[in-house]
Amino acid sequence: MSAPPVVDLPIEDERLAQDVANGMAAVEKLLRSSVESEDAFVTEASKHLIEAGGKRFRSLMVLLAAQFGDPSAPGVVPGAVVIELTHLGSLYHDDVMDEAPVRRGSPSANARWDNTVAILTGDYLFAQASDILADLGPELIRIQAQTFSRLVQGQIRETVGPREGEDAIAHYLGVLADKTGSLIAASGRFGALLSGAPAEVEERLSRACEAIGVAWQLGDDLLDVASSGAQSGKTPGTDLREGVKTLPVLYALASGESSRLSDLLSGPVAESDIDETLTLLRAHPGMGQARAELTSWVDRARTDISSLPDIPARSAFLALCDYVVERSG
Repeated sequence: MSAPPVVDLPIEDERLAQDVANGMAAVEKLLRSSVESEDAFVTEASKHLIEAGGKRFRSLMVLLAAQFGDPSAPGVVPGAVVIELTHLGSLYHDDVMDEAPVRRGSPSANARWDNTVAILTGDYLFAQASDILADLGPELIRIQAQTFSRLVQGQIRETVGPREGEDAIAHYLGVLADKTGSLIAASGRFGALLSGAPAEVEERLSRACEAIGVAWQLGDDLLDVASSGAQSGKTPGTDLREGVKTLPVLYALASGESSRLSDLLSGPVAESDIDETLTLLRAHPGMGQARAELTSWVDRARTDISSLPDIPARSAFLALCDYVVERSG
């Protein structure tokens, strides 16, 4: 079975492009087989999000990072599958917490079945990831545990919100680093470790991947406001409807202005007010501030990537940095 569509990242080096394509196909094959169970329903529920597609962004990070060592090392593909299963398991739980009816264009597991099935399916994917991880050694197990701890703490901090007196913007960026950046950082670290790359390369890749992960999420924040539905693949203003205070919204509220926009952003935006809110927010300086924050995270990534050995994978990572900026508009 061929690999699913991944991030539209042009890889100029033909050998690297073929290596990545072959690696993604191997990841996809193992990903699907790893969730199969003797119970047909467990298999169906576990493959629900796999079948729905997705970018396999984290798997791509593992494979690119592995280029700085031996990309054909036997643990690289299983390591990418561990990362992908962890991500997918978290999505099942996210949809329950968010009461999301749709995921990747298909009914979410909680909508198709119920919350209990979705939660238990997520748990099953975590268990399957642990089973694969056990063969990769104690160092990888420890990294996975530390990563999962950060991911969960980020989710808790997002749920609880900033503490009294805590800066809302700093809190939000910290949540993104933990909830989103940590697993992408682990992707870079897994690829480097499993391929036998030098320790310094491993550290730089981990930092760069985390920064790319935060920037990617900030790009999603901007797209939700600035893009058309055709461009972003989702309905503009989705976060506004749900009352999610993304970075452009937080900057707009932090300005302290008493305005129509601040009134609209005080809670979930009514459908009848979405167009007006989007128009006002697109014109607000908070959009520029959010773009500048995204750029600063990408620049952090570029600094670490530029210090890596000069191989085609380094150029691919730098191209990814450009892509993250360009996709945000």
